[in-house]
Amino acid sequence: MAGNGIRVYLASRPAPTPVVSYGVLAQKAGGAVIITASHNPGIWNGFKFKDERGSSASDEITSRIVEFISRAYDSGKESRLPLADARKQGLVLDTDLDPAYFAQIARLVDLDRLRRANLKLIIDPMYGAGAGYLTRFLGGGALRLIEVNNERNPLFPGIRPEPIPPNLDNLAAIVVVQGADAGLATDGDADRMGILDERGDFVTQLQVFALLCLYLLEVRGERGPIIKTLTTTSMADRLGELFGVPVRETAVGFKFVAPLMLSEDAIIGGEESGGYGFRGHVAERDGILANLYFLDLMVRTGKKPSALVDYLYSKVGPHYYRRVDIRFPEKERESIVRRVRDFPSGSIDTIRIASIDTRDGFRFNLADNTWLLIRFSGTEPLLRIYTETDSPGRVDRMLKLGREMAGV
Repeated sequence: MAGNGIRVYLASRPAPTPVVSYGVLAQKAGGAVIITASHNPGIWNGFKFKDERGSSASDEITSRIVEFISRAYDSGKESRLPLADARKQGLVLDTDLDPAYFAQIARLVDLDRLRRANLKLIIDPMYGAGAGYLTRFLGGGALRLIEVNNERNPLFPGIRPEPIPPNLDNLAAIVVVQGADAGLATDGDADRMGILDERGDFVTQLQVFALLCLYLLEVRGERGPIIKTLTTTSMADRLGELFGVPVRETAVGFKFVAPLMLSEDAIIGGEESGGYGFRGHVAERDGILANLYFLDLMVRTGKKPSALVDYLYSKVGPHYYRRVDIRFPEKERESIVRRVRDFPSGSIDTIRIASIDTRDGFRFNLADNTWLLIRFSGTEPLLRIYTETDSPGRVDRMLKLGREMAGV
């Protein structure tokens, strides 16, 4: 980039994606480039671009980038200036992005209140770029902190750096053995988060999103729209009704969530992957801030995670969710689409199909507020089947029916 006359602020050390995203705003930059595999193994390492707002780039922007890259390679003029010369000309500026990010977080969260809490926490950055960040925010007070997997290791030994079971099984065991109040995790580049309760049980991404909505609405008293993807919980819709705020739904991907967050001044945007963004910050996922907000919810309510889920259910009713990922031969893709599209019944599990959403896969909305979604992953050769319903047993049944519908 510097070789083409573009001034670059180069992070002086490996940095979490949300730190870089906020750096766009702090530096008043035109965008950001992050080399990351995110929650995937290192072989998926890729080129992630953020726009001038620090948000996920739109399809229009990424298409233009591809067009310019292709043009540059076709012309044989990828770079016009050696890096050493670019540095001499001030086009590459080594930059510590942490101070601006730390100041921003301190404006959003009462860190002193969190540090005074009489809690024990296990923190797991999953060998990723988020190592040390939560400990630096929370250390030095009454909180008892144990951080595991806190060396940066791009091989992610023994785990896949996505903060969901079974990748968090070791963290769960440590929570139980240590008698901790919660386990807090971030993924490889720290834009996603995961929570384990005091029993070592995983608090699902949909429960966490609903709890963060409840935190903003009830504890902080904020008002404004909630933005969610179609894979995310209907509990948000119920909270919207209870607190009188609109809920907007988008296709999967934060590139669809972020523009609505900005245009509607939404208090939160979230997706099923465990990525959540917040008003007053950058319109992008931030697993570090999301963990701090969840901890603030625990501290201000005096409730451990399992009690918070019970409190949530007392307001919106029980909701249970799970997703299964199934590898399939690529030659079967069209057959799977055809089988799901042509599903003949007007009901699933004896409940009437109220509507079918085909914006991203096939989501069957049932008359009792249960939903079943069948869609292909946008990044991996996987068929994903999701459901949210009113009992754990019915989750198993709905997923089994989804597999039968797809023929996998």
